[in-house]
Amino acid sequence: MMTRTLVFFLEEPSAKAMLEGMLPRILPVKVTPRFVVFEGKQDLEKQLGKRLRGWRQPDTAFLVLRDQDSGPCEPIKDRLVEMCRDAGRPATVVRIACRELESWYFGDLAAVEAGLNLSDLTQHSKKAKYREPDHIVNPANELASVTGGRYQKLGGSRAIGPHLSVDENTSRSFQVFLQGVRRLL
Repeated sequence: MMTRTLVFFLEEPSAKAMLEGMLPRILPVKVTPRFVVFEGKQDLEKQLGKRLRGWRQPDTAFLVLRDQDSGPCEPIKDRLVEMCRDAGRPATVVRIACRELESWYFGDLAAVEAGLNLSDLTQHSKKAKYREPDHIVNPANELASVTGGRYQKLGGSRAIGPHLSVDENTSRSFQVFLQGVRRLL
């Protein structure tokens, strides 16, 4: 297997912090992750095409990760896919975190407990409100609430990432993201 580079185009630093903790458990040794972090979704969408066109390193695969927030998922994804195609990178994988990255954390509250050194969080996963993490309306605020303010976007993502289960997470968008990473490998 040739050495490969897997480039993640991310809308915010918290996604990078989480991925740095999680990816070493799923990437083969000869695959090097690189992160291009933007200053929000508008910055990502403004610069994505230029960054993809300008990438010259051979044997590189690309994945774009953006939060859905309150927008409609399919049109957001379709727009990003079209931007990648227009930039000459049609094989780029685009993934949308439904609603926000923190939905993925609700899909594995044991990881949140371990990362933030808390207890009794997993009991929340039994509540109807949290059973489908991708449907939580404002997961970042909700996570801050259930952790008593211990969750902070960047530091929390850095702490939780190494503990996220790649097999047991109940967030569908997290599982689809992992499928996309595996497809690029």
